[in-house]
Amino acid sequence: MHFALARHKIETGDIEFRHVLEDIQTLNLRAETGDYEVTAISIHAYAYLSETYALLPHGASMGEKYGPMIVAREAYSLDTITEQTVAVPGLQTSAYLALKLFAPDIQTVVMPFDEIQPAVARGDVAAGLLIHEGQLTYGDDGLHNIIDLGVWWADETGGLPLPLGGNVIRRDLDPDLARRVSVCLRESIAYALDHREEALDYALEYARGLESTRDRADTFVGMYVNERTLDYGEDGRRSVQLFLDRGFEAGLIPNRVDVKFAE
Repeated sequence: MHFALARHKIETGDIEFRHVLEDIQTLNLRAETGDYEVTAISIHAYAYLSETYALLPHGASMGEKYGPMIVAREAYSLDTITEQTVAVPGLQTSAYLALKLFAPDIQTVVMPFDEIQPAVARGDVAAGLLIHEGQLTYGDDGLHNIIDLGVWWADETGGLPLPLGGNVIRRDLDPDLARRVSVCLRESIAYALDHREEALDYALEYARGLESTRDRADTFVGMYVNERTLDYGEDGRRSVQLFLDRGFEAGLIPNRVDVKFAE
């Protein structure tokens, strides 16, 4: 998404972008203190940040009948998996919220997202909730996909995509500056989609376990950077509101959130 900005492929005028690479849970926590003018966050985390940040209409990662998945060394049934302890990548992640909507009483333990798959493979924990590349590589470790929460959400909602991540911008920025920053970010996404191979080369510099499998990396990127990343779409926006509404109704989010997108 940010290849064109990082490599100065598009004109940004007097706006300078400095890139900070962190995992999503770290970004969620940094957003609590408003450290960055623009940041990626989990949609779940937005429920706690809507006073500080506005949700941009682009930059979404949505699961179209796929998403975070519970994997295990044993082929647990859906009934027995709820009796296991599941490693999760953070309590503010959308994956965690989706898991608790699926199984409210399930027990969890927090781990860095890239340590979950190895921990499950070693038997350190019975099951793990995978985000990122693990959704394609879990089989390499002989693990079983117990349930894909993107499929579950689609079944629950009549086919809506599962909202996972989004880009936000701080509300205290000058409105004209915020608009120009938003244009730059959207143009960067559009450039990547129009120059896919070039952008993929850049993305592979940060791949975890996909460096030697370009086709698999391309598949993963296509799952979460696509036309919906340019705009959530009406159904995508509706799904964001529904996701947070259900979190509130289940007692997982303390306040009801009225989702408004910066335009």
